[in-house]
Amino acid sequence: MSLAHDHAEAGAQMDAIYRFQRHIYDITRKPYLLGRDRLIADLDVPPGGRVLEIGCGTARNLLCIARRYPQAHCYGVDISAAMLETARASIARERVAVQVAQADATGFDAGALFGVPRYERVVISYALSMIPRWRDALDHAASLLTPGGSLHVADFGDCAGLPKLFRSGLYAWLARFSVAPRLDLDAQAHIVAARHGLACDFHQILGGYAALATLRAPRQASPSAS
Repeated sequence: MSLAHDHAEAGAQMDAIYRFQRHIYDITRKPYLLGRDRLIADLDVPPGGRVLEIGCGTARNLLCIARRYPQAHCYGVDISAAMLETARASIARERVAVQVAQADATGFDAGALFGVPRYERVVISYALSMIPRWRDALDHAASLLTPGGSLHVADFGDCAGLPKLFRSGLYAWLARFSVAPRLDLDAQAHIVAARHGLACDFHQILGGYAALATLRAPRQASPSAS
């Protein structure tokens, strides 16, 4: 089976899940996709900085970023054509300079898609838990940073500080939407950071409901970084 076939199959699966949900996605997800706004506030995008969101969905986060950092140049990729249809409509309504394209998170050519091969900020918000090859996606995201750039991840945490019944109920409900919290995100973020010569900070909030990881590149690229 070819990689192109795998990508097409993954895109079709996401389209099937979100073909109708995309119309109410932002309203229904706001109560439980926690930590996204904290991530955006912490981006501290420099004037003229380039921001890429991997798994941008409806472009909700990209539009929030464009409003908060009006001098930023914002880009997004998603594997779902249906979600991108909603994203483009939202971008057109707000008349902001945000570009989106269809791509697989595990290995796309950002330079070919947008003419921008490296980014000051890369964002992955509640997408790793939906990507089967999520470790590859995290590694690819880290490779797209400029010197001094940073990768910001928000996703479901281990819920260790919350009641066991709540945790099991949440995970069972998420599984209905092909969402699987990545319980080794902390370890994997540090592995990817070491591979690319990045510093890594990982912490959880709200009793472990949400996990936040930040990988930062040095101002000058490390000769040892791959």
